[in-house]
Formats: sequence, C-alpha cells, structure tokens
Amino acid sequence: MSNLKQMPDLKQSRLLGLLAATAIGLYVCYLLALPFLPALTWALVLAIVLYPAHRRVEGRLGNRNLAALITVSVAAVAVGLPLIFVAQQLVREAVHGATYLEGVTRGWNADDFVSGYPRLAAIAAWIEDQVDPAGSVAAFAQWLTGQSTSLLRGSINQVVMFVLTFYLLFYFLRDREHALREIESRSPLRDPETAYMLSRFAETIHATLFGIMFVAAVQGTLGGLMFWWLGLPTPVFWGLVMGFLAIVPVLGAFVIWVPAAIYLALEGAWGSAVILTIWGGVIIAGIDNLLYPMLVGNRLRLHTVVTFIGSVGGIVLFGASGLILGPAAIAVTISLIDIVKKRLSDQPETELASGRNAELSHQPGAD
Repeated sequence: MSNLKQMPDLKQSRLLGLLAATAIGLYVCYLLALPFLPALTWALVLAIVLYPAHRRVEGRLGNRNLAALITVSVAAVAVGLPLIFVAQQLVREAVHGATYLEGVTRGWNADDFVSGYPRLAAIAAWIEDQVDPAGSVAAFAQWLTGQSTSLLRGSINQVVMFVLTFYLLFYFLRDREHALREIESRSPLRDPETAYMLSRFAETIHATLFGIMFVAAVQGTLGGLMFWWLGLPTPVFWGLVMGFLAIVPVLGAFVIWVPAAIYLALEGAWGSAVILTIWGGVIIAGIDNLLYPMLVGNRLRLHTVVTFIGSVGGIVLFGASGLILGPAAIAVTISLIDIVKKRLSDQPETELASGRNAELSHQPGAD
C-alpha cells in the first residue's frame, strides 16, 4: 500500500527533474546562441521581409537552393554596396574635416578673440598650455588617415557577422516550411495558438521596419532641406547619407549635421550654425523620439509609451538588435497573456484563431 502511495510522488519528482533539466538546457542553448544574436536577428528579419519576393522567384525557378541563393545574393549586394559607399565617403570627409580643423586651429589666435575679457583670456591661455588644440587635432588627423583603410574594411567581428547573417538567411529562406513545422511540433502551445504567435511576431517585424524606414526618410529629407537652405554643398547627397545613418541605432543623422554646424561656426557663419544646431537637435532628433513610437505603436496596437520602452530598452539590453527584439518581446508577451486568459476562461481554441483571423489575414507576414 505504501508503495502505491509513493508512485505519484516518484512520478512528480521525475517530472520536476525533467523540467529542471529542460530549463538548464534552454539556458545553455541561449548562452550558445548569444554571440550570434545580431546575425540571427537580422537574418530572421530579412527572411520575413524578403519571403514574398523569394516565393515568386522560387515559383519560377522550381529549385529551392537556386532560388535561395539568388535572393541572398541580391540582398547582400543591395545591403553591402550602400554600406561600403557610405563608409568610404564618411572616412574621406572625416579626414578632410580633420585636416581643415587643424589648419583653422593653427591659424586661430585666442588672444585676439578674448582680448577684451581678461578672465576668459586666462582660461584660454591655460587651455592652450594644457591641451594644445592644434597638436591634438593634427595627431587625430594623422591617426584617422592611417586608420582609414581598416575603417573601410571594418572589424573582423563585423565582417564575420555580415557574412553569417546572409549564410543564415539562405537556410531561413530555403527551409522556411520545415522550420515552421518544427516550431509547431515542439511548441507547448496548441497549433492555432502557435500560428497566432508566429503571425504576431511577423507583424511586429513589419511594423518596426516600416517605422524605422519612414522615420529615417523623414530625417534625411529634413536634413537635406536645411543643408540646401543654408547653402551647404551637395544637400541631396548628405540628405541621403543622413537618412541612411538614421537607420543605424548607434549612429544617426547627427554624425553629419554636427560637423556641418561646427564648420559653419568656424567659417564665421554663427547664425547658420545656430539654426542648423537647433534644427538638428530639436526637429530631426525629436522626429525620431516622437514619430517612431507613434507609428510602430499604432500598427502593433500598443501604446506609444510601451513601444518607446520596448525600443529603447531593447537597444540597451541587446544592442542594435534590440530595436527589433524589444518591441517583438513585448508584443509576443502580450499575446501569451491573451492566450493564458483564454485558457483560464475555458474558451474554445478556435475562438483565438477566428478572433484574430480578420486582423492577421491582411498582414504582410501572416502567411
């Protein structure tokens, strides 16, 4: 009789042990995938965005390997060439700017500038003795010129991540159906719930990318218009560069307009420098902080504050990949809460699929 009583306890202990081992295994897998998180994230993003076009290519060719290879090759060229071109221009302009700044600092006489202000003259003299602005700028220009080649090639880690992203993209495109079947078979959720979660994730990717691209286009346009109004050279080109850099979370349009404002100030155009600084710091930067959460939040049916926290918090937690992972994590978590609520209320699982069917049927990534 006592042995029969011990049987449920034994099964329960084994189940708990199995769950603990599974949790440990999942955590180890997470640690193993963590170094490749950027490549995995952007490969998945590109796979979701490119799949409609890839499906048409695969339908015409009838060969999954060849279709995936063509799609990945076109995507790599479309992404890689602008990166190389912008990097070349930025390094070239940085070297020219440093050389120009060196000449300005060597010819600048601080005594003439602060001659009527004795206290400022003392501070300026101390700064010249301690810092040597001309020498510092000259050293920076020499370093930047010497490092231009390595800056163009990028670090080894960035090159590896770039190659790995498109390597993973090939398999994400070629084996998409197989991967979806594996996810559905191993998911603890029911099939309609898993399909809903995957559709919600794809919807988040499309909404986030739409917000990023739209805001970057607005920032580049505003920056180019201001460059044109102030009479700065090649405003169309620099507007395109500002829009391109606005896509990169770590950088941004300020990489262009801040040096331009400094150049205007050094040339004596203080009014134009102040206008450009206010325009860049308030208008261009403000567009990113206000318009992006509103656009993405509306498409994801999330509050603007929640979207802002997901985007900024994701960047802090995951780096550049967090711009995608942050909002996606929030959207998926909210979807899980909806599933739990429906489970607890004992609603049929068909209600979950039918309740979202109208919303997800028209989404780009719903298939």
